[in-house]
Amino acid sequence: MNGLTRQLIFLAVLSAAPILSWNLVFTPQNERINQINEDIRERQEKIQALDLIVAQAHDLGQAVNEGMQAISRVESKLPTQQDVESILEQTWSIAREHGLTVKSVRSEQPVPAMVYMEQPLAVELEGPFEGFYDFLLDLENLPRITRIFNLKLERIESTSGPSRKTLPPGSVKAEFLLSIYFAASPTGNMLHASMKELH
Repeated sequence: MNGLTRQLIFLAVLSAAPILSWNLVFTPQNERINQINEDIRERQEKIQALDLIVAQAHDLGQAVNEGMQAISRVESKLPTQQDVESILEQTWSIAREHGLTVKSVRSEQPVPAMVYMEQPLAVELEGPFEGFYDFLLDLENLPRITRIFNLKLERIESTSGPSRKTLPPGSVKAEFLLSIYFAASPTGNMLHASMKELH
């Protein structure tokens, strides 16, 4: 083998070394690096998703706490069934303070409302409109939860019934349903029975 052939073989080996090392070492290494980078990216996305879930869970926990506080505030305004009568007495006292006459109160059947009960009362009042308006304002300011619906107002000049007293101008007859919400108790019919005694 002459020197020229040896040099060509040496040059061919020398040229093949970088190509072989590129294909056998660097290309697999680059693929492995790319795979590792892809794994890192996926894990970072999962970590970010977990961070978001943790943040939402914290917000959800805070929302639950706020909801529980709101429920506690509402429950504190719900009387027990035994306290409903005192609320009624307070309501009628407010009506009398404003010059209104309670003509009739009829107890309707108590209605379950979620875990609470609603006691609707059909009420009929007569008196000056200003007194009725002030009655509504005072009723709204009571610390207990009440609701007025199906309100009918009618202008009148004299009281109903046998007495037929003449009323001042601007007097009204008001018919409405007054609902009082209360915490349900096992003795559910006691209030209904006591309300029938008002008739």
